[in-house]
Amino acid sequence: MTSKILSSVLALCMAAPALAGPTDGVVELEILEGWRTNNGTHMAGLQVRLAPGWKTYWRAPGDGGIPPRFAWQGSRNFDGVSMHWPVPEVFHQGGMRSIGYSEVVVIPLELNVTNQSAPVQMRGQVQIGICDEICVPLMLDFDALLPTNGARDPMIVAALLDRPQTAQEAGVGAVTCSITPIDDGLQVTTRVAMAAMGASEDVVIEAGDQQVWVSQPETWREGDALFARSDMIHVNGGGFALNRSEVRITVMADGHSVDIQGCDAG
Repeated sequence: MTSKILSSVLALCMAAPALAGPTDGVVELEILEGWRTNNGTHMAGLQVRLAPGWKTYWRAPGDGGIPPRFAWQGSRNFDGVSMHWPVPEVFHQGGMRSIGYSEVVVIPLELNVTNQSAPVQMRGQVQIGICDEICVPLMLDFDALLPTNGARDPMIVAALLDRPQTAQEAGVGAVTCSITPIDDGLQVTTRVAMAAMGASEDVVIEAGDQQVWVSQPETWREGDALFARSDMIHVNGGGFALNRSEVRITVMADGHSVDIQGCDAG
């Protein structure tokens, strides 16, 4: 079963005056109620269905995108959420790179249930961005009761299968990060020992802190080593310490991706 989400437009960005009317017919969102897993969590899903030509965004969408943001006020019977992001697409438009999804995407949401004998009340808000020639941030309220006896949803199962490989699964070797101070932050150069995934590889580096902006990296290869270099700047403009264990590197090519978590000094 599913629960519809009601949406309201908060604001517009990027050439907002070009928007002629509301976003009705552009995006449809549903909560997929899901099931209880063998380890006691509840596996639900957020389904986003978009009109042709429109896209929405991954957790680290790049400078041309709007990352999803969730708030869980009013929810009951869970104390944590893990998001299982399917492999995203890479878009290039107007000299900018963004990362996200087109047509339909299901994002599995795994909830840490506190009382196994009771249903989960999943209530709150999500802000997502949808873009075509313009970008529209939407704030959406949701309220779904997730039963204890729900059946496995094939759409959620398919999204879980469409996941990145781990570093171990992809045969990744040593992963290092060298850090150099710059005027307004840090420059980080990563080296990943891995075979080429395709003729064109995209790399995303995340700092593990949403308050740190990370530039689109410069990438190059030296044999079986993939290098990427990004600037990191804290939103408050001040200095900060980078925890290498929280650095996340995603390598994407030809519809596949590898999720690499943590790096050593190098």
